[in-house]
Amino acid sequence: MPARVAVVGEALIDIVHDPYDLVEEHVGGSPLNVAVGLARLGVSVDFATTIGDDLRGDRIQEHLADRGVHLLPTSHTDDPTTTAVARLDETGAAEYEFDLHFDLPPLDLAPDVGHLHTGSIGAQLQPGAANVLAAVEAVRTQGTVSYDPNIRPTIMGPVDEVRPKVEAIVAMSDVVKASSDDLEFLYPGDSATAVMQRWCGLGARLAVVTLGAHGVVYELAETGEAGSHPTRALDVVDTVGAGDSFMAGLISGLLDAGLLGGPDARERWSTSRLADVEPAIERGLACSAVTVGHPGAYSPTLDELPATTRS
Repeated sequence: MPARVAVVGEALIDIVHDPYDLVEEHVGGSPLNVAVGLARLGVSVDFATTIGDDLRGDRIQEHLADRGVHLLPTSHTDDPTTTAVARLDETGAAEYEFDLHFDLPPLDLAPDVGHLHTGSIGAQLQPGAANVLAAVEAVRTQGTVSYDPNIRPTIMGPVDEVRPKVEAIVAMSDVVKASSDDLEFLYPGDSATAVMQRWCGLGARLAVVTLGAHGVVYELAETGEAGSHPTRALDVVDTVGAGDSFMAGLISGLLDAGLLGGPDARERWSTSRLADVEPAIERGLACSAVTVGHPGAYSPTLDELPATTRS
């Protein structure tokens, strides 16, 4: 049976005010988007987060259920559901105000969970971040881990406080994916190559950096091999959720390749080569290409991907 995947991190409601004071609300949060993306690709997903006993929490729960994600019961809390208010000016630039609540309880993950993904605000924001870290440590005894820092400087604090926390999780992760914006904050002036080598030295088996319109670069720790691929995106409506969609496709592809999903998968990294991970990279790029062709954080199914990236 394929390994069950747990995703741990924040879920929230984006409240968007346009320049004409029209207001729309959307379900969001980077870990939530990854959980939905994986479920849409046919992966069995448990999602651990915090949502309130309110209408916005109900909306998130319905959103997940409609897309096949199992929300862990411990995700319900007494706090209000987290919101992010975005006020757009006439150029489309946004100013954000967050009402954050992430008091994640200790997690009792299913024994068949073979892979855990985490990242973003939930892996940094206390008090919940301590239990995110505990979940990572627990899953490492029975499976594999992936991580996306997804840095939010205005929320997470100064770089000297954020970087050690990021690197502590990198050191326990098999796969790490970051954006060029993440690297500019964490390691100003360093090249993507230098950061990938640093992270592989800390313990990551595969380090990946997304470069927006310039595609993706990646490095395999075992052999030191590096590669790059151009973007697959042709028509871009917006880039909301593109990085999360790439992450879901990458995890899905590595699960299919037997490189994620349990202790045996971790052992396979010792004999893996760049050719073994490239199909997963291609699936990630194909997923993000579909996402940017739709408004909002759209998550494709396998049937929407090119045939060459489905297996």
